[in-house]
Amino acid sequence: MSDIVEEIRVGLAHYLVGALKAAAGKNLIKADRVPDFTVEAPREKEHGDFATNLAMLLAKPARMAPRRVAEILVQNLARNPAWVEKIEIAGPGFINFYLQRDWVYQVIPRIIKNSENYGRVKLGNGQKVQVEFVSANPTGLLHMGNARGAALGDSIAAILDFAGYAVTREFYINDAGKQIENFGLSLEARYLQLLGKEAQVPEDGYHGGDILDSARGFLALEGDRYLAADPLERRSALVKYALAEKIGAIKRVLADFGVHYDVWFSEQSLHDGGEVQATLDYLKEKGYIYESEQALWFKATGFGVEKDEVVVRANGIPTYFAADIAYHRNKFQRGFERVINIWGADHHGHVARMKGAVAALGYDPAALEVVIMQLVRLYKGGEIVRMSKRTGQYVTLEELLEEVGRDAARYFFVMRSPDSHLDFDLDLAKSESNDNPVYYIQYAHARICSILRQYAEQGGVMPQPSGVNFKLLQEEYELALARKLADFPGEVASAALNLAPQRIARYLHELAGLLHSFYNSHRVITSERELTIARLLLVEATRITLKNGLGLLGLTAPERM
Repeated sequence: MSDIVEEIRVGLAHYLVGALKAAAGKNLIKADRVPDFTVEAPREKEHGDFATNLAMLLAKPARMAPRRVAEILVQNLARNPAWVEKIEIAGPGFINFYLQRDWVYQVIPRIIKNSENYGRVKLGNGQKVQVEFVSANPTGLLHMGNARGAALGDSIAAILDFAGYAVTREFYINDAGKQIENFGLSLEARYLQLLGKEAQVPEDGYHGGDILDSARGFLALEGDRYLAADPLERRSALVKYALAEKIGAIKRVLADFGVHYDVWFSEQSLHDGGEVQATLDYLKEKGYIYESEQALWFKATGFGVEKDEVVVRANGIPTYFAADIAYHRNKFQRGFERVINIWGADHHGHVARMKGAVAALGYDPAALEVVIMQLVRLYKGGEIVRMSKRTGQYVTLEELLEEVGRDAARYFFVMRSPDSHLDFDLDLAKSESNDNPVYYIQYAHARICSILRQYAEQGGVMPQPSGVNFKLLQEEYELALARKLADFPGEVASAALNLAPQRIARYLHELAGLLHSFYNSHRVITSERELTIARLLLVEATRITLKNGLGLLGLTAPERM
């Protein structure tokens, strides 16, 4: 186990339970059970390394003041727990533990030993998890909302994998329904216009320049042979060509963004394979579908939703919601124990409906988790960038990558909680300064690589941790850096449990800050050989941790900058 912080936390909890049982055995405290207490690092350093709320939780059932409960617990500790230097009772009854310095030294050899696996935790135990994200309509280019979803989804998937889950990344291709019909009509209009014929793009069709580009590509490939064809045949051919082109473009730009999927799932395949109808039949058999106004409705109100939802229109055509229910049934039938969707804020109202449908299908609605992400606003020169200069429409992911690069884009998209609006400062993302968090973190990694190169150029060989006297690391910045390194596995676990990649982004920024402070205060390569070796291994452990954390967010760890 590489998480020394968790080992200490569990050890302290064990000692506290033992103290409670000992006190209860002496009738000093009345307690029928052990409450669900916490042992965690307090926010303020002066409150110790760890603190527990156990005494306050016991106060009411014990009918005693919490500070008195705390005193009894401390008095009944079997012995001073390992690594604990002193114990204090503070505030309303917190028990604060102050650790000896020595414990942080143990993290350095652990990191060196585990290397690229440092930070991995056995949280998921191989549970099958599917993360579905982006799933943009294949009728246009990827925009800022899609880009944020891509960075969030891919980072969440990477963190879950690092935390011991069996993760599948999936893209749901919306290649069926009304939007594809409008897509075909829009392509047809542009194709006919290019051939000199009078035609209009439908008002609710697609008017972007990329549709015209697709029509030009089709014309170059097929010529005018579809001019006299049956309109249905013509539109079908145009849609087939353009969908392949658009999906190919989406795959390429996502690959440039560092995002790769395990599964590309076609909505149309649900219709073609009869899964939509089979799902509707199942729900009808269970009594969750009824007919009204010649349409079929899902009894969403039976699951706490405000109103019922149409699943088959009066014209006999299934709605998008019907296909979505069938898709989620398909997910669970494939054996996924946990299904995570990354959706835009405009889908907020769809969450309760979908969870109701999952329950109607006989699955646990808690197995479906939806991360709702808010909008992105682009800024340049202090002004909001409302549209692309190139296309006159929204700024695309491809244009963003050209402007700021992959690493900056990905970090900025995940550095805030998904449910908060994101102001993306293009100037800051491109700047090579400490104000740019991406540059600040990556420079810390490159700085360490420079130190290691310098040592090698002087004929030094990187030492092994065994036999190294880490107790020579006595300075404040050395100890703070080692202590921060010990927190990484816990941060991975928290990020996985809360689907919160912003925790890793914040951790990396804080770790980089400690590395820079240490570097600016102390030389690594000194005239004292043993101190040099201890510091070299400290910065090497920092380099490994930075690289592993950057990898979880899909960022590179440059060796030179």
